[in-house]
Amino acid sequence: MGKIDHIDTNILKALQRDASLSQRELAEQVGLSQNACWRRLKALTDDGVLKGSTARVTREKLGLDLVVFVMLRTRHHSVEWLQKFRTHVLTIPEVVDFHRIGGDYDYQLKVVTRDMASYDKVYQRLIEKVELDSVTSYFAMEAIAEGRPLPL
Repeated sequence: MGKIDHIDTNILKALQRDASLSQRELAEQVGLSQNACWRRLKALTDDGVLKGSTARVTREKLGLDLVVFVMLRTRHHSVEWLQKFRTHVLTIPEVVDFHRIGGDYDYQLKVVTRDMASYDKVYQRLIEKVELDSVTSYFAMEAIAEGRPLPL
């Protein structure tokens, strides 16, 4: 990817605020013609900077009231175990974020589900196929900021 300039940055900021903008609306917001805007969008997509668009859904409106941050520690670090673990975790739809981290834990998951009983089912599914050293769950009391745009 070439250097991201201020026009590309403005395009990315606008799309992070509202990805449903039409190409015409986006071009107007960033001060470009529609053709120039389309070329910029294509370049950003071809270079992997843009990966499509999604809709932000209000989880509480769907009854998804429980957010759990799950911290995992393992004694296993072989390539085979890591692949099995990653594949297994990615089959659990309630896991919305999945990170390998440094520090006291090896992995952090963000789980979104309806309630404690639903989370317990996720937990049981999580531990059924892979051996983990420890699983620590932190329950979110309030979402102060979620899904914030990247700082550009």
